[in-house]
Parts: sequence; structure tokens; C-alpha cells
Amino acid sequence: MAVDNETQQASLRRTSARIQKLKAADVEKASKYKEVEENEEDYSIEKQIKRSKKKARMMTSSSGEVVELVKPEVVVEENHWEVEVVKRETERLSLGGCGDDDERSDFAKVTKTLRLFNKYYLHFVQEEEKRCNNIVAQIKEIKKNLNSKENKVNDEDLKRPSQRPDLKAITKIKDNKSVLYPQKRCGNIPGIEVGHQFFSRAEMVVIGFHHHWLSGIDYIGKSAGTDRQVKDFVKNCNDVEFPIAISIVMSGQYEDDQDNSEAVIYTGQGGNNLLGDKRQIGDQKMERGNLALKNTIEHGLPVRVTRGHQCKSSYVKKVYTYDGLYKVVKYWAENGLSGFTVYKFRLERLENQPPLTTAQVQFSRGRIPTSLSEIRGLVCEDISVGQENIPIPATNLVDDPPVAPTDLTYIRYLKISQNVKLPPPAEGCGCRGACTDSRVCACAKLNGHDFPYVSRDGGRLVEPKAVVFECGKNCKCGPDCVNRTSQKGIRYRLEVFRTPNKGWGVRSWDYIPAGAPICEYIGVLMKSEDVDTTRETNYMFDIDCLHTMKGLDGRERRIGDVQLPRHLQMNDSDAGPEFCIDADSIGNVARYINHSCQPNLFVQCVLSDHHDLKQARIVLFAADNIPPLTEFSYDYAYELDSVIGPDGVIKQLACYCGAADCRKRLF
Repeated sequence: MAVDNETQQASLRRTSARIQKLKAADVEKASKYKEVEENEEDYSIEKQIKRSKKKARMMTSSSGEVVELVKPEVVVEENHWEVEVVKRETERLSLGGCGDDDERSDFAKVTKTLRLFNKYYLHFVQEEEKRCNNIVAQIKEIKKNLNSKENKVNDEDLKRPSQRPDLKAITKIKDNKSVLYPQKRCGNIPGIEVGHQFFSRAEMVVIGFHHHWLSGIDYIGKSAGTDRQVKDFVKNCNDVEFPIAISIVMSGQYEDDQDNSEAVIYTGQGGNNLLGDKRQIGDQKMERGNLALKNTIEHGLPVRVTRGHQCKSSYVKKVYTYDGLYKVVKYWAENGLSGFTVYKFRLERLENQPPLTTAQVQFSRGRIPTSLSEIRGLVCEDISVGQENIPIPATNLVDDPPVAPTDLTYIRYLKISQNVKLPPPAEGCGCRGACTDSRVCACAKLNGHDFPYVSRDGGRLVEPKAVVFECGKNCKCGPDCVNRTSQKGIRYRLEVFRTPNKGWGVRSWDYIPAGAPICEYIGVLMKSEDVDTTRETNYMFDIDCLHTMKGLDGRERRIGDVQLPRHLQMNDSDAGPEFCIDADSIGNVARYINHSCQPNLFVQCVLSDHHDLKQARIVLFAADNIPPLTEFSYDYAYELDSVIGPDGVIKQLACYCGAADCRKRLF
């Protein structure tokens, strides 16, 4: 069985700090009563309780887009989110991957840059969808008004060239000087380990890993050879002949490529028709990238090698894995399969590097089961017992004998306590079929006159908001409306699995794009005042949207263009959350998602059937592009020394998330 500290972490991990305060109050009363009765003046427990009365905030994600350090304790980001920096004995980041660039790890810097790219990318996707919707509306209007064949207009007359949101995002990041490593460099890139997966070539560009979104060979040119920064990355720079190759991306564009992982026969650049059929249409020349590869042979400089494979989940239909450093050992010219001259380069992988993930699993396909019979360590075929759209199996390769998660009665929808009165339903919008015009949709107006989602990949949230207003039961639009994205149930193949030291965890068999909804936090909706503080209040989630929106209790204020209906009252938000969700014994798969100091999910408040912020839905979204079999996590955001046991003693629990910027303590 798992170790004791694992059990402790699993049982205490979602205990609300507000509930802990109630417990502390009970202990304080008992302590004072005992003092009066015994005429003692020892107030140590009371002092401990008072010191611990700090409220833990509901955690939400950050893109990490740091713009300016405004004051010592707060980092202000371009999207107006404020991230509180917690400082203890040593300065640690309050949020994984957020804070000053000098303090964060290389991995966190990479994550921050990729989140910024995803944010820009989705904003440009949103612009493109608006453009297309407007064109469709124009076509319908013109056809409606046509009365004769002479005035007939072909649909092609209104079409426009398709825009590339990824390229526009690259341009914006470059214009803002936000490329992580703008200076080209040889060797490994800090924060990018062997096995790192890119969902597009554009991601490589914004990191500064591979500076060309189309060309397969990246190199330092002659003009950069005298740059002082380049000399830091190239030994004996005065003796080096430029250009020098620093990175190649193998995407299968050339018919003469040969690849057996440890050794590569790479076809040089040029003479390819770039149409996807890999055919050569002309002779290659010893120039540019080809010359750069040749020069690396003479100077023994390594080259980064990244391989691309098919992936339906990526918007470019490929995913790219970094496989480490290779050395170009020789080159030659020959007639290719199409009869044209091509240059061939033999690359061999350097020793003492992590194993090749591409060769092992073919981008995880080799490890992902296709049926229940292929699942190793299967202990439960479906923890949802058929309630979810897709079965959620549970596996255990840790315990001996293996056990299944049996401490939960699974439900798909919130269970309402008897004394909880649901708010009146929202009026809803009058859109027909699907909501496409944000100028007329009443729900879009509540979101700042725009839809919070894009329809790409089944619906993705453009960026985290203080609150998202979705279409509800009184809206006239159908179930496929993009503004119902979080209501469509689980759409990825999830798995609950036993971890070595964190209890149960959750992961997916599918690639998940940033902004995609994972699941809603489900349990018993109850009044906070009704929580039984005499028992362990595990898995308690405060619904505190108002505090987040007003920036109370140290929360980051994220409200942007969200427009609140006039009837929403915010004056009583200082009293604390009125409602909470208890998933201790009744809940869904969200209950098993673990904490991380560098999470890949974020929490989003969503309003759909009603507009009462006090009873908002709690939905978990992907903060990053998440590869298959990567464990899900979000930040529980405990304040240190905020958890108190029934005896009034402050409890401490080590964090085992393994993040590069781990705070070492969960609470």
C-alpha cells in the first residue's frame, strides 16, 4: 500500500481554508472555556489559531505574461491579472511559473512564453471566425435580395484569403519583443528537455528553439558571426566559418530522407515542391542551410534534432518532439529518386543523453491502449458507471495487491442540499440554431460583447476570465452552440491512475489543446454555514467568484471586459463565500486531480442557467497544450500555515508535485 504521508496528502489536499478557520474557532472557544474553568493563562493555542487565520484563495490560471513589476509583493501582467508573490524563509513563487523572470526556472519561462503564444493564437482564431461568420451572413443577405439571374453573385466573389492565426501570433510576440531566446544559440535550449513536445513549428519560433516556421534548417548566418552574444555560444568563434547549423526539424518533407532514430540520413534543403508529396523538382545547391550543415562537420558543433509526426489534435496536424543533440559526421551529393542532385548529411546522436521518446513510443501511441483489454493494471473499467459519455477506467500499478478507488459515489451533475434554494433562471438570448453574432447575442454582451470561446477543436476558452457567461436553458440556441462549450460533458479519454506518492491522479489518452474544458468540479452544493467542522472536510471547494472579481483576500483580480448584469449584488462579498461544493464522498473525476506548483489546468467560474455568482459552476480548463498520459494538476493555493488540526496545532504537509519551482510544502 501507499506510504502514510501519501494518505495524509490525499485526505487533506482540498480542505478549505475557510472551513479550517471554522474549526479553529471551535478550538479557540473550547480553549478559552478551559482557561476560565481551570484559571489558566496559557494562550498558546489561541495565538496559533489567530496567526493561522488567513484565507486560501480559489486558484485560477495565469498565462504568465509579466509586463511590469509594480511593487515588491505584486506582479502585474498585461491582461491585468495580479499574482501575489508569497515570501517565506526563502523567496518562492506563489504560483508555479509566475513571478519575476530572474526567480523562475527555465521550464517556467518556457511555459509562460507558450501560454502567451496560445493566448494570442486563440485571439486571432476568434478574429478569423468572426470574419468567416460575417462573410457567410453577407452571402445569405445577398442571395436573399437577388431577384434575377443577371444580379446573381457567386459565393467565390465574397471569399477572402484564409489568414494564419499562428503566424499572426508569432508576429505579435516578435513585435512585443517577447521571444524567449531571440538570440540564436548552439546546443540545448534552457527549459527544453529531450522529449519536449511542440504542437506546432510556431511554438518553436516564439521560444527561440528553431527560428524558422517553414525552413527545416536553422543556422547562424555570416552577419551574426561577429555578434558578441553569438561568441558566448560558439567556442573559438574567430576560427569558425559561418553559416553554422544549430537546429533541424524533420517533418518528412523530402523523399530521400532516412531515419532510424540514432542515426539520420538527412536530405538538404532546396529543390522541393513544398506541396506535401515530397518530390524533388530541381537540383540542390551548396548554400544557406546546406552550407551551414557542412560547416558544422569541420568544427564539430552539435545540431538540435526535432522530429515531426502526424497528430490529429494539433492544428497543423503534426506534433514535434525534441530528440536531443546530433553531430553531422559526413555529407555527399547524389542523384535523388527524382533524378535531381541532392545533398545528403549523416547525423549521429551524441551519447549520454536521455532515451529517445520518439523511437520508444511514436509520440505515445505505442503506450496508449485502444481497448480495455490492453490496459495494464486495470482495477475498474469505468468509475463513472456509465454516466459519462466516455468510460473512465482506473489503473493501479503501485499497490500490491492493487486496489480500486472505492471511496466515491460517482455523480455527473451537482447534488443540491435540501436547504439550498436555486436562483431564478436567466432570461437567455434569442439566437436561433447557434450563437454566431456577438453584436446581437445577449449572452455575448455579458462577456464584454464577445464570445468567450472559439469553435476550433470542439470549443476552447480564449483566455481565463473572472466569470464566463454561457447560454442556458432559456436561450433559444441549440446544444451545439459554441457558448455552451463547458456543458457538453467529458470529451477526452480520461484515466484515474495510482501515483507512487500522491494517491490517485488523472490523465488523458488524448492530446488536449490549451483552453479546452476538462471537467466540472462536481459534488454536493451546500451552504458554507452548514459544513460539519467536527469531521475532516476533505475535497471542499469554496465558490468565491466575487472575491476573485474584486481582488479580495490576495486573489488576483482578473475581471476584464466582463459585464455584470445590474441585478448582481457584490456588496456582501466581504462576508466570505456563501456556498461550497463538497466532493468528499459524492462527486466526479475532478475529485482525483492533484495539486502542482506548476499546474497545467486552471479553474474557471461559469454561469449558464442562472446569473448568481454565489452558485457559479466550477470548471477546470487546460492551461497548456497537454500531451497524452501527462498528469492533470491545478494549484490548490493553500496559504502556508493555514491548516489547523482538531487539536489546534498548525499542520504542515510536504508537496510532491515535482515541479521545477515547487514550493516544497502544500500547506
